[in-house]
Amino acid sequence: MSNATVPAYQFTRAFDQPGDVQLDEVGGKGFGLIEMTRAGLRVPPGFVISTAACHRYLNVGSVPEDLTHEIDARLRAVEEATEKTFGAGPMPLLLSVRSGAPVSMPGMMDTVLNLGLNRDAAVALAEATGSTTFMADVVFRFHGMYAETVLGAFDVPERDEFLELLGSLPDGADPGQVYDAVWGFCADRLADECDDVVPTDPHDQLVGAVEAVFRSWNTRRAITYRNLHGIAHDMGTAVVVQTMVFGNLDADSGSGVVFTRNPVTGEPGMFGEYLEASQGEDVVSGTFTPDPVSTMAENAPDAYRDLVQTCADLERLRRDMLDIEFTVERGKLYMLQFRSAKRTARAAIRIAADMRDEGIVDDATALASVSLNHIRDVQRPGFDPTQLSDARSAGRVITVGVGASPGQVVGTLAFDSDAAEDAAKAGAPVILARPVTSPTDLHGMIAAKGIVTATGGSTSHAAVVARALGTTCIVGCAELVIDPATGVMSVGDRQWRAGDTVSLDGSTGEVIEGSLDLVDGASGQGDGLDRLLAMTATSTADLAVLGRAHTAAQVGDIFRRGGTGLVTAVDDVLVTSGHFSAIVASLDQGNDLSSVAIELENAVAEAFAPLLSHPEVTAIDIRGLDFHSDDVAELLSGAGLFALHPQIAMPLGAPELVAAQLRGLTRASSDRQIDVCFVSPRTSGVAEAAALAKLRDDLGVPIKVGCYVTNTQGLLNLPEMVAQVDRVWLELHRLQAETYGIPTRHLLAAEPLDSYVRDKLIDIDPRTQLSDHVERLLDQVIGRLSTPDDLWVRLSGQVSDQTMATLRAKGLTQFAVAVDEIRPTRLAASR
Repeated sequence: MSNATVPAYQFTRAFDQPGDVQLDEVGGKGFGLIEMTRAGLRVPPGFVISTAACHRYLNVGSVPEDLTHEIDARLRAVEEATEKTFGAGPMPLLLSVRSGAPVSMPGMMDTVLNLGLNRDAAVALAEATGSTTFMADVVFRFHGMYAETVLGAFDVPERDEFLELLGSLPDGADPGQVYDAVWGFCADRLADECDDVVPTDPHDQLVGAVEAVFRSWNTRRAITYRNLHGIAHDMGTAVVVQTMVFGNLDADSGSGVVFTRNPVTGEPGMFGEYLEASQGEDVVSGTFTPDPVSTMAENAPDAYRDLVQTCADLERLRRDMLDIEFTVERGKLYMLQFRSAKRTARAAIRIAADMRDEGIVDDATALASVSLNHIRDVQRPGFDPTQLSDARSAGRVITVGVGASPGQVVGTLAFDSDAAEDAAKAGAPVILARPVTSPTDLHGMIAAKGIVTATGGSTSHAAVVARALGTTCIVGCAELVIDPATGVMSVGDRQWRAGDTVSLDGSTGEVIEGSLDLVDGASGQGDGLDRLLAMTATSTADLAVLGRAHTAAQVGDIFRRGGTGLVTAVDDVLVTSGHFSAIVASLDQGNDLSSVAIELENAVAEAFAPLLSHPEVTAIDIRGLDFHSDDVAELLSGAGLFALHPQIAMPLGAPELVAAQLRGLTRASSDRQIDVCFVSPRTSGVAEAAALAKLRDDLGVPIKVGCYVTNTQGLLNLPEMVAQVDRVWLELHRLQAETYGIPTRHLLAAEPLDSYVRDKLIDIDPRTQLSDHVERLLDQVIGRLSTPDDLWVRLSGQVSDQTMATLRAKGLTQFAVAVDEIRPTRLAASR
């Protein structure tokens, strides 16, 4: 068919085609190839089939005829550019067909390499390259990959079977005989499993591969990945069709994956792997253990110099750390792909700080490149240093692999993903140990606290997915023999079975026998976190972030993490000090409230004394005893306190108990000049606020008083309450829960809200967004305040960028959060 018969290129785009490029149309992989081509880098020619074609395919269930016409026309252009012929000699054109969604989904979708082989093309390839063995390798790889990816075969020949087959052929066998032997062997194996055959017409191969990539958009593993990462299901994938270059051609060839910085630590400089005489799948599959990319300096020095310069240029072009795939063919470097790299939380923070210091990005870009979860992740606990040292001295280190995703975790061994998922559902921390992972292991990897594999490098499937999940991972443990069939992991004559406990250090790569205690994290992260948070100083100069502390030991954490003050609650402090059960027992015995009040006053005075004596505590807001709080309600299950003392169900229903708390706090703080504010829970109206202030005045105690608002009525009355007391707090998540009729504890958990949000049974996710109703009420109330600083906001659970942006836009500057949320709150407020 001539070019004149193709009406327009509506579904495809050549890498070198001028004009605007839309990421949503050509996908991330295609966008990067177009960008590199325009930058003058050595990119094998090819074209992109757009996401619009994928949508058409998914709607009608077949490849549109007009798309096949476009593909034919694009192929002719590639043939001209490469001076190769698709499906024939003298130099055959072979293709790679890869998925390329607009959002990176590493390892989740399908790829076919070496496409375009029939007998004539294979013989011509052997003659053109001078290597029948190379041709045989390419034929074997193509047939197996096509059978598995396009036809869904499970039992494809292993590489050792291929080598055995080659060894059985007579010396001097001509290329045609070798092709027949390899193709026939693979075809027979496929015939044992199904009726399908790998087509020998290269055009049929290409259409089949494109269709397979489209189909892979809706595989179970791809859907699971999108659900996990919040990726839209209607995006679709583009398809990249590109000229093959051959890293497996000879000893001067190879394939590699390189990161422009260390994806585990963030350390500057190229970090990656290179495998001589290999194709790209060998490097990332995990079935081979490649060499460090630095080995290229000796084996392919010209290509290595080009790679170093290309990495630096591309990083400055994208202003980001990158993940780059490349091939070296006979000493020449070819660029196959680049994208923003997955990285650990620790690396993300250091990279952001370093790139800002290097002048690659400004403050705003650096801060935007780090997520709130990155901050949370680096605060994870780590092993007790003394115990770790003792374990090393005692020879408990089973093996040392490649630390692919950091973190220090303890769990019980599971050798298959179903078992890992079942154990995790039962509440057990699990370490998933596999010879090598594949996309079919995704559910087990999600469930696991840590992952360890016997083979693979830092760019293997296990490593890449673990970094995306934020899961501790160690790969390339060459000493380990992991046998899922028998449920045994061994090193020499030592064995460990399913259910045995091990500890993983994802930074050092150590797999340690038994359990180690975990202590608070975030220390030892270098100065990256401090440098990053220092960038927030100007934009958050007006910000007050108070942290929750229930013991004196927790106070230091608040200020170390950038907190500006403290909040706590009477019930929380009584629980952590061991006084709470005695108060409940006294109420449960039916004692009159005046006698309970004496016990409560003494308990508060004793429990709060260590906290209020801490030298760093100069001010603190303390929520009063709340018998309706979720934590207290759990502790009170089975106790009939409200039947015996119905008045305690109301915030000021038992004034003697409120007075007891005020007196107890006065006694606890009497040795120091501390600004103590007692805040009544669940206040709804002005009368309650006034009564609380009067009670304080009648007692004559030197304590401020305030109100916590948790419902719509309280919010509407808030401006009038401000005039009666010293401080008014809004418990925002509790208000959200009241608005939707959801128990507050559900806003602090994944389920059932995850399912409810996913099924669109609620208009927003109330954990991360404000409802329109709550937002309108806030606007009304803030408009009636003399200043937004009259309103203090308590945020439970994890702070979200969306919620913080909304509150900051309304002029609110004063927040209380959990200790672990202080740094994320500062980052969110700086956006």
